[in-house]
Amino acid sequence: MTELHIPTGNIMGMVFSLIVAWGLPISLFIWIWKKKKGEPFTFFLGCGSFFLFAMLLEQLFHSFMLFKLGPVSKAIQNNLLLYALYGGLAAGLFEETGRFLTMKYLMKDKLSRENALMYGAGHGGMEAVLILGMTSLNNLVQSFMINSGSLAGALSDNMDLETVLLSLSPLAELPAWQFFLGGAERIMTIAVQIGLSLLVYQAVKKKDSWYFFPIAVGLHMAVDAVVVVAANYGMIIFAEILTLAGTILIVYAAWKWSWNRETMDLHIR
Repeated sequence: MTELHIPTGNIMGMVFSLIVAWGLPISLFIWIWKKKKGEPFTFFLGCGSFFLFAMLLEQLFHSFMLFKLGPVSKAIQNNLLLYALYGGLAAGLFEETGRFLTMKYLMKDKLSRENALMYGAGHGGMEAVLILGMTSLNNLVQSFMINSGSLAGALSDNMDLETVLLSLSPLAELPAWQFFLGGAERIMTIAVQIGLSLLVYQAVKKKDSWYFFPIAVGLHMAVDAVVVVAANYGMIIFAEILTLAGTILIVYAAWKWSWNRETMDLHIR
């Protein structure tokens, strides 16, 4: 395989996903800061919380549960439904606990719905950059090198061009819509992270609203688990429809039970 060309449509999809992954969090940061008067530091608290609880602590937990517990690990990995439920529950517990602790102890003097918005933008933004932004950037660089013919010159002496091109062939073979899909997914995921942040904000803000924390965990788990099962059966479009439905549900719940509720409380006062 000496001939490989990345179609223009695929490159456009990579560019779209790159813009979403980096541009949407930055745009939300500026909008919430300027229009909603959110505190900038809460955005970075959201970034840090995602990195610590999802990328470090949760991954350490997975390495233990999935590879160190013998029969338990095998049972989880060999049963799709159990694996999906486990993964969704772990993501929900770690991320929502990170939200709760950060808001309770690091944002207690600045705990407002505007700062909950800012936190959610940071949390979802960091996730978008790490999961999609870096991948899209790497794919774009490799695509341009392949199409310009400069890839061979960038390889070290112990790397075979044929082998490298074979590993990069999905960049050319996948349909363009799948590259656009990554950006669309991140838009929904960032909306979900903001919605969940507003729900956990209510749990922290009002002691009699503690139940919003398990609601956030449950919603997070349900969306992740259902999508994993659907995607495993190759039902990509169906998985995205389910993701969209979950996004609408969580955003509506956040607006109804948190943002709108806070607005009515302010009007009553």
